[in-house]
Amino acid sequence: MAFEYAPAPESRSVVDIAPSYGLFIDGEFREASDGKVFKTVSPSTEEVLSEVAQASAEDVDAAVKAARKAFEKWSALPGSERAKYLFRIARIIQERSRELAVLETLDNGKPIKETRDADLPLVAAHFFYYAGWADKLGHAGFGANPKPLGVAGQVIPWNFPLLMLAWKIAPALAAGNTVVLKPAETTPLSALFFADICRQAGLPKGVVNILTGDGTTGAALVAHDGIDKVAFTGSTAVGKAIARTVAGTDKRLSLELGGKGANIVFDDAPIDQAVEGIVNGIFFNQGQVCCAGSRLLVQESIQDELLDALKRRMSTLRVGDPLDKNTDVGAINSAEQLARITALADSGEAEGAERWAPACELPDAGYWFAPTIFTNVTQAHRIAREEIFGPVLSVLSFRTPAEAVAKANNSQYGLSAGIWTEKGSRMLAVADKLRAGVIWANTFNKFDPTSPFGGYKESGFGREGGRHGLEAYLDV
Repeated sequence: MAFEYAPAPESRSVVDIAPSYGLFIDGEFREASDGKVFKTVSPSTEEVLSEVAQASAEDVDAAVKAARKAFEKWSALPGSERAKYLFRIARIIQERSRELAVLETLDNGKPIKETRDADLPLVAAHFFYYAGWADKLGHAGFGANPKPLGVAGQVIPWNFPLLMLAWKIAPALAAGNTVVLKPAETTPLSALFFADICRQAGLPKGVVNILTGDGTTGAALVAHDGIDKVAFTGSTAVGKAIARTVAGTDKRLSLELGGKGANIVFDDAPIDQAVEGIVNGIFFNQGQVCCAGSRLLVQESIQDELLDALKRRMSTLRVGDPLDKNTDVGAINSAEQLARITALADSGEAEGAERWAPACELPDAGYWFAPTIFTNVTQAHRIAREEIFGPVLSVLSFRTPAEAVAKANNSQYGLSAGIWTEKGSRMLAVADKLRAGVIWANTFNKFDPTSPFGGYKESGFGREGGRHGLEAYLDV
């Protein structure tokens, strides 16, 4: 029997959200030039959290000019001096981690135990890691004296708002670049709090600028002549549009786009461990993860046993208030995203796949989707081909390792994969044949600042994290 858990809510009082926020340009907060604003809403309750400035093309221009001006002094600093600022930012993030975790959960909808135990420690770790690189750039393997590129225009998604900011800003600053960053429209708050952390750390004005806004703001930033480097994480469709905008210019570009990760379970895999990895692979952050293990490939001989164990485990997942420390699955980020997940799940049923979800009561307010698996899925089904970006798992079977590899690679994406087996030789042999940027063995969704992350094919190009993550921000 499943135990009932008493509520264990994290306190909202640890974070003080202002009724409105401006744009962070040249070290100061200011209103949008045309006075436009939009509201940011909590996905779990649909309450308005704050009103945020909508940056215009004029504001983008002001931010890029501020970054350009700051670049001269910032890039001229010794690496050891830049490192001090990055170390300071990392320590402030650690000091304010509880506040930032609650803020992220409120604005994004993901469970507090994820923001507290995964997102925030990784955010601080990225700043610590790249602070360490700042005075060692000549030893990174990109020549004796690599130079920064200039001003980086960075556009990040809503699924890991603060972590994606860290992935982008930390290496850019360590390498001596200045930054204009646009957070996602639905999750702008943690980036605005980060602007305050930059001030708290005494970061020189103009080194980091934060522009909130929608897709038009992002498009204006990417197209601006004063940008030397564009870094984008998000959907493949927007990534292609950015590539078209940048084509023919001398801007550097790195793209981290969609995924349809295969999680491959062989018949000798430890079943219970694999089930935990499958659950973590697809229900972490409600499946709103570009490297989610959204295609489960299971060896035919153990399919029934594995699915029984998986369904038992899914029946224990707690869906609900993301601020409750017991919650496993939080809210979907927006009404728009919920509609997309719902439409794709419905298409799975319409195309003949078998749908199953545990009995769970979803809250009345907010955007919710029950953890769901589909069996009897073929490779032709939309749910096996398209990125759903939600808590929906498609299950396919295979008989031989060669068939597993062929099915795993049969995708326009190539971001991540997982392999479950007790044989090291099989693990390495299969990993060698998979066209994916990140491959986990007997685990899933493990991240580390020292390890590069990125994809093949329509999952983008360039790497973030590790020594490789510096290359995108250096003239090498």
